Amino acid sequence: MSSTTGTRGESVTPANPAYDTVADPTDVTALLERGRALSAPVLRAAVDRLAPPMDTVAAYHFGWIDAQGRPAEGDGGKAVRPALALLSAEAAGAPAEAGIPGAVAVELVHNFSLLHDDLMDGDEQRRHRDTVWKVHGPAQAILVGDALFALANEVLLELGTVEAGRAARRLTTASRKLIDGQAQDISYEHRERVTVEECLEMEGNKTGALLACAVSIGAVLGGADDRTADTLEAYGYHLGLAFQAVDDLLGIWGDPESTGKQTWSDLRQRKKSLPVVAALAAGGPASERLGELLADDAKSSDFDSFSEEEFAARAALIEEAGGREWTAQEARRQHAVAIEALHGVDMPERVRAQLTELADFVVVRKR
Repeated sequence: MSSTTGTRGESVTPANPAYDTVADPTDVTALLERGRALSAPVLRAAVDRLAPPMDTVAAYHFGWIDAQGRPAEGDGGKAVRPALALLSAEAAGAPAEAGIPGAVAVELVHNFSLLHDDLMDGDEQRRHRDTVWKVHGPAQAILVGDALFALANEVLLELGTVEAGRAARRLTTASRKLIDGQAQDISYEHRERVTVEECLEMEGNKTGALLACAVSIGAVLGGADDRTADTLEAYGYHLGLAFQAVDDLLGIWGDPESTGKQTWSDLRQRKKSLPVVAALAAGGPASERLGELLADDAKSSDFDSFSEEEFAARAALIEEAGGREWTAQEARRQHAVAIEALHGVDMPERVRAQLTELADFVVVRKR
């Protein structure tokens, strides 16, 4: 088994045979832990290439150290994308280890987007800790995000294979769509009305594209043809839409203890998320009253000082107009479309079951 050497001399073994397969296809926790365990050493080695202080800032973002630089066991996220990349390789008949560079590359791009999004959205908390821009300043958040983006392609292209080039093209396309989605998200905050179709397009770009890449990139690195990779991408794209629909519910009604964000966080940021857009499109007294309030909010000079009761009232109108239930149904619909896409790929039944279980986990998480 090969090892990777970081620029500071340490030898990093990228895989642990104990995690090469997961015996119980219904054990989502084991799948996520395998994704984290196999990708983490290579991810750390990549981050170690960054010049100071970017290496330290990135380590803080990933939860490896605290704000004072001391080792920490922070929450680095659920590792859904790395888990999907490893399963993607197995779906193509390759060992999970073949998907490790793809898992790391996708995780780097994902965290690039988080660093920039937190700054653009003004979010002060992520994973129950102060965000990078709040601790290290906006300039470092921008620079480290850019560095992670560059590292993602470096990790793939240094493999020097035809498959690596194909994987890098998919990652680059997904990254461009992700940025498109963030631009759309920001522009929608300043519009009085956004259609459901526009919102779904934005969320397909912002979330669906990178999950779609995660679940195809391992297959590409494992030698899969484009038809197989495209079919797996369809699963990932619709899974991403289901994932974001659930995230939109959590963004309004999620428990801060679980989400690590403020109550009514999406309402505080004036986000045109699916529950809001669906409620405004529903018609009826609650929908009309919600539209009036949100229009007034857009003109308000003291929006930032709104009380908890004012945000709660808006959330109640969204629910009364049907936005909460519509979004929950949309999450279930997108989940079903994702599962259906798996029928288009000939893969080991164990892997199919694991992809199904991961999709189930995404739709029911924290609800």
